[in-house]
Amino acid sequence: MSHTSVYCQPGEFKPIDLLAAAAAREVCDGDVVFAGTGLPMLAITLAQHEHAPSAVCIYEAGSIDGRPLHTPTSVGDARCTYQASRASGLFEAFYGQLHSGTVDLGFLGGAEIDKYGNVNCTVLGDYNHPQKRFTGSGGNADICSYAKRTVFIMVQEKRRFKEQVDYVTSPGWRIKKWPSGEWVPKQEVYRSYFKGGVSTVITDMAVFRFDETGEMYLDTVHPGFTVQNVIDNVGFTLNVSRVAGETLPPTRKQVELLYKVIDPEGIFLP
Repeated sequence: MSHTSVYCQPGEFKPIDLLAAAAAREVCDGDVVFAGTGLPMLAITLAQHEHAPSAVCIYEAGSIDGRPLHTPTSVGDARCTYQASRASGLFEAFYGQLHSGTVDLGFLGGAEIDKYGNVNCTVLGDYNHPQKRFTGSGGNADICSYAKRTVFIMVQEKRRFKEQVDYVTSPGWRIKKWPSGEWVPKQEVYRSYFKGGVSTVITDMAVFRFDETGEMYLDTVHPGFTVQNVIDNVGFTLNVSRVAGETLPPTRKQVELLYKVIDPEGIFLP
């Protein structure tokens, strides 16, 4: 079977289809995945239907290993508990599973990120006199610190990819040590209070990963964009020396699964 017959061609898929497929590829068979509302739901379910049938999904409201017939509207939707191994609550999801070290992969979002993977979803501007204060982290710091690896799904904008985030909600691989202001590995500050960290950032333009020093680099560029497009939408000097090429588009089978099996009601898909 030819490459072109398997993968969708330009015009045959939407941006959200590509994001769901790219995020699904981050799930390995057997992974315990902590997922939130929206794209993470599409990604974990798509992975379960394809290459990761043994992956287990935990929703923060407390359902563990549910297999809903269709995509729930939120992590608190009763459909999350269909065929679940356990239907409990926040305490079980966070302390019984996440803090116990059983979670392999977490899906998160954020307002800002820097080149070392520090993420802000708390406040924009000065903390005491903010331009904008968000409703809360929603467990962002816990998930990013205790999942063995974390994937962030974000919008690609220069104002979001900053040299230094306004506030560190979830620590990346290097943080500024007070009072010297020196960038140091996070284990020098947090010691054993983390089990993993951000491994991948997926945006509407590209996929980013982190090198051995904890610095972000550009991995692949989505169809329709160039490396320069990505550079123009990053607020720091981005390492583009390791670009592996173009992000694979979704397959025809994946698009069919998304629209006919996973989210036929169009809860998150257009």
